[in-house]
Amino acid sequence: MNVDLFDFELPPERIALRPASPRDSARLLVLDGAETRDACVRDLPSYLRKGDLLIFNDTRVIPAQLDGLRGEARIGATLHKREGPRRWRAFIRNAKRLRQGDSVDFGHGVTAIASDRAEDGSFALDFAGTEPVELLLERCGRMPLPPYIASKRPTDARDADDYQTMFASQPGAVAAPTAALHFTPELLAALDAAGIGHATLTLHVGAGTFLPVKAEDTDAHRMHAEWGRIDAETADRLNAVRAAGGRVIAVGTTSLRLIESAARDDGRIQAFEGDTAIFITPGYRFRGIDGLVTNFHLPRSTLFMLVSALMGLDRMQAAYAHAIATDYRFYSYGDASLLLP
Repeated sequence: MNVDLFDFELPPERIALRPASPRDSARLLVLDGAETRDACVRDLPSYLRKGDLLIFNDTRVIPAQLDGLRGEARIGATLHKREGPRRWRAFIRNAKRLRQGDSVDFGHGVTAIASDRAEDGSFALDFAGTEPVELLLERCGRMPLPPYIASKRPTDARDADDYQTMFASQPGAVAAPTAALHFTPELLAALDAAGIGHATLTLHVGAGTFLPVKAEDTDAHRMHAEWGRIDAETADRLNAVRAAGGRVIAVGTTSLRLIESAARDDGRIQAFEGDTAIFITPGYRFRGIDGLVTNFHLPRSTLFMLVSALMGLDRMQAAYAHAIATDYRFYSYGDASLLLP
């Protein structure tokens, strides 16, 4: 499909620079079949059914944004995928000043050797020493806010908490699964009381999620691979929910993409561990999920293509026009939508 079909105009003031407080006070646009309703995230229990199950991504964002020196040249690195115990793939700023074999000093006693430059311009960074890389990053890294926020304000101490979900327990993401940022213990208790269950999986979100689609046609776009895991117990639980007539509602496009990667043609979800580069566009037949909670996405992005595949392109273009006209807040720190096809 032509990528221009997924374009829309978003006024810059609609981009949220801070999350709602409290988190579950964010607005919620509900698309239930042909109906559209304006609601609040804490109203979510009333829009789901007893026996439904929400599936969350428990990945934890690491301080993956690094600034260093190669000699006198300033080098910026955004880690986006672990490739070994001490090796990370990274997008590089000022990459023309970096060569394979160069050492980059990130300060605080943290250095890495650049190697294996890929076609997309990324390098592999091999971190020196024996300390766990996670500890090194805590010393020299900072929270990797999306570029549409970082270009408007500096990262600060609030982001260390604001950009983690309440489920974050498995370190490895360089972007938050932002739909889950809206959830609080109080909301989870209300969902439990309504008979709506929850479970978790892990998908370590990569920086590739923010890369624009540069191709003119979706067939020419290639996704960056991300590592994920659904254990057998969780897969069995999801299958049992659907067998009993409940719905599996993915919280976030990352949860959805991993479930769809693990689902067979008959809809049964299998245990999964490994990389996925699934790219979902209109025409895709969903097999493992029955609905989605998600934020509002960038124009021409793979994530807007995904929600258009779930609900229909015309439906989503109209929904986004409504959200813009009624002052919904967009992107990672913005408001949410509940999509029930």
